[in-house]
Amino acid sequence: MERFRISIAKEYLGFCAAHFITYEGHLCEALHGHNYHVRITLEGPIDENYYVMDFIRVKRMMKDICDELDHRMLLPLHNPHLALETTEDRVTVRYKHRLFVFPREDVVLLPIPNTTAEMLARYLCERALRALAQMSAPTLQMVEVEVEEAPGQSAVYRRDLGTE
Repeated sequence: MERFRISIAKEYLGFCAAHFITYEGHLCEALHGHNYHVRITLEGPIDENYYVMDFIRVKRMMKDICDELDHRMLLPLHNPHLALETTEDRVTVRYKHRLFVFPREDVVLLPIPNTTAEMLARYLCERALRALAQMSAPTLQMVEVEVEEAPGQSAVYRRDLGTE
């Protein structure tokens, strides 16, 4: 059986964002940021135009998704070590004795347990899948998203969707 795959990793598919992670149950990184780069890979049958999916549509979709995170503070909603309080104009985050207060418009609250590259890759893949469904995308067999947080340092999340 033939398998086709496209992969897109343009310079503009990325975002600059701040974050910190908790780890080992009792440690928390210092607040810092990355210039993240994103690659999306789609696998599936080709359509009547001999595409898995039109590159232009995928690039626009991923740019829109990345733009939602660009120049923002990324905070996980499901981290048991963080206490989050959100008001109309600010987000307050507490980790033990540390307290952060951010303007609400500068924060993206993500439905993930930690803002690791792995969880960001999964989040972006899930966002891409929702956007693809709204675009009436063709039947795909696999979607994969790679998030590079520094040159040579990345995480990949892959969702197998089945085969025809």
